[in-house]
Amino acid sequence: MAGRRSAAATPATPAGRRRARRSQRGAVTAETVMVLPVLVAVTIGLCWLLALGIDQARVVDAARETARSLARDDPRATAVAAGARVAPEGASIEASATDEVVTVTVTARVDGPGGLFDWAPSVALTATATAQREQQ
Repeated sequence: MAGRRSAAATPATPAGRRRARRSQRGAVTAETVMVLPVLVAVTIGLCWLLALGIDQARVVDAARETARSLARDDPRATAVAAGARVAPEGASIEASATDEVVTVTVTARVDGPGGLFDWAPSVALTATATAQREQQ
């Protein structure tokens, strides 16, 4: 037993440290391979959330633009076309008006990013804008 080194004493020598480093050489690569798909999935999820935020802003802008146009007594088709230019693709624009107030509701459906997120349901984005009719 005098000629054998214990496992705890091996790394203390320069040769023992080289052997310890060599045995862990592929550990970083293996850890990266395990974590990389998770990082990609998180990145895709964050991009989807960013796209939802952008589309929500577009829905709000479309409702505001349509309400403002209708409040100026522009023709209904012109006002809805102005809102449709700003709204996300496939959005629906509904407008109602009284003698004093115009109310517009814009609704759009945004599908998930697909791929790993096929399980994610589509999200309905809605915005309502109200404008007082301008006096002429």
